[in-house]
Amino acid sequence: IRSLRNSVRTLCIFPLIQRWVSVIKKGYQEIDDVVQSSVTTKVKGASVTNTSESGVFVWGPEDYVIPAQGEDVLFIVTSFLETPNQNWMTVLLCPLSKGVMSGRCLREDENSTGTCEIFGWCPTERTFKSQKPMLMNAENFTIYIKNFIQFSKFSFSKSNILETTDTSYLKRCRYDEKRFPYCPIFRLGDITRSTGHDFQDMATLGGAISIAIHWDCDLDKATSHCNPEYHFTRLDATVSKKSIAAGFNFRRARYFKNAAGESYRSLYKIYGIRFHVLVYGKVRKMHKRE
Repeated sequence: IRSLRNSVRTLCIFPLIQRWVSVIKKGYQEIDDVVQSSVTTKVKGASVTNTSESGVFVWGPEDYVIPAQGEDVLFIVTSFLETPNQNWMTVLLCPLSKGVMSGRCLREDENSTGTCEIFGWCPTERTFKSQKPMLMNAENFTIYIKNFIQFSKFSFSKSNILETTDTSYLKRCRYDEKRFPYCPIFRLGDITRSTGHDFQDMATLGGAISIAIHWDCDLDKATSHCNPEYHFTRLDATVSKKSIAAGFNFRRARYFKNAAGESYRSLYKIYGIRFHVLVYGKVRKMHKRE
């Protein structure tokens, strides 16, 4: 009976509170859900690879981050397959190579079937798949995500970086929802685990991850209550791990010439993780009617 009375009392009081806010105080909360946002990124970390094709190579952000400008969409190399010293010739005879046919058929004699002449690069690309990440410690690379937001309706702006004069803060902190919510520096391994996946598995054949920054602020409260929330989702994950759609890779080349002026290149099939940083949210503020 007491519980029933309390329920009836709550149902009676709640409409009175609403009436006091909207009629007596002549107020209600307006919402602005049009967020103007700026995102820049910076990746730090180094790794060393040692392959039979190119020997020892030290990878820095200028090598493994694509593009290098620090945008809201970036790709980080985690593995690669190299086809070194491909040679370009004006007229090239290279079986199984991909190129443009010249229209000529080359035969050793009248009885042979011949081979189509093409313009292209030789030797042909190696076809085996990546078996493990080549940049072994890429898991410890860090991404610094700088986000500035503005809601013009209320002239409200904020950043996801702690307001401090301590220049060493960003050098020693790592993001933690409880301890360091305003330290936007994330380990790649932590981001991948937050999606429910293993970094080493994902780094072998690549993938895509969404980093969503959510702002939901009540401007009638102190700004200390207006904090960014981060959500991490793997975008290329499928129900079946055997799906041909899983993973992410593309090709790029490094070009050079020998002493004789002949053009060569090393072709790379690159695997890695593509990050998409998305920002959304809304703010609310009490509005008094005249």
